[in-house]
Amino acid sequence: MIATPLRFGLAANRLHHETPDAALFKWLRACSDTIRQLGVQLHTVGRTHDAIEREGMLPGYSGLIRYPYGREGGLMKLVARVTEGRDDVAPFDGAIYLIDPVDPSSIFPEALALKRQCITHGRPFISTLAGAIEWMSVERIHAGLSLDAAQQRSFDFSSQTLALISHDALKEQMVAFAADHFDLLSRFSKRVATGTTGGLLNELAWSRGWPRERAWVQRYLSGPLGGDAQIAEIVLERQCQRVIFFEDPHVARQHEADIQLLERAVRVVTDIASCATSPTVARRWAQAVERSGV
Repeated sequence: MIATPLRFGLAANRLHHETPDAALFKWLRACSDTIRQLGVQLHTVGRTHDAIEREGMLPGYSGLIRYPYGREGGLMKLVARVTEGRDDVAPFDGAIYLIDPVDPSSIFPEALALKRQCITHGRPFISTLAGAIEWMSVERIHAGLSLDAAQQRSFDFSSQTLALISHDALKEQMVAFAADHFDLLSRFSKRVATGTTGGLLNELAWSRGWPRERAWVQRYLSGPLGGDAQIAEIVLERQCQRVIFFEDPHVARQHEADIQLLERAVRVVTDIASCATSPTVARRWAQAVERSGV
């Protein structure tokens, strides 16, 4: 067990914990060993905590910590703990909130605030089964442990498509991220991007020796003109497995509905898609992959 345990907020909409084969339990079956090895503290909203105990998951594990029910402020407390710790304890390292895209509670203010504060503070906000499984692998690698053999297939990018999207204030950071991890991102079978971001990334690739007759990324329309919706469609068709979306949480966005559409699409195909929503999180993911040697 590592000296300073990781601390994650944990919640799941009803769909993801009401049956034994629901996403929450698939995640725990895939990651229980890693959770125990790393001593990950799971600060868990009441109903989600009750479901874990009902299914006999993580028996006797002291790192499973119960918070109030959502209606009693449990999710609100997670938001506060993402922003800062209490009693000389560090803030949460991120939040795992397995979202059912048609559950009304997924757009309650506390749910939206949890995501926004994770992005603001550079912490992972993980809302899909595939993302939750992979992030435990990321933390495992950063802790100096080898990649779990059962998860190696998810790090095989030769048959995967990656979407790269960034808001205006973060386009320079997206280009810098791509420059720093160009070889890794080039391992994907295909890359797609919205308009302006795609143009900048293609110029970067050509400057790095990528053949000029080939686009490094396939460009869709700009976000406000429908690019987010176009990428959402290929996510829904299971033709795009990963989204790196540098969101600016500090500005009003006229095409907010399109952004939410893309995020909703990722959550519909929760078992195969993941989304990183800030430069800090994307870099931590990329560094782990590069360190893993896969």
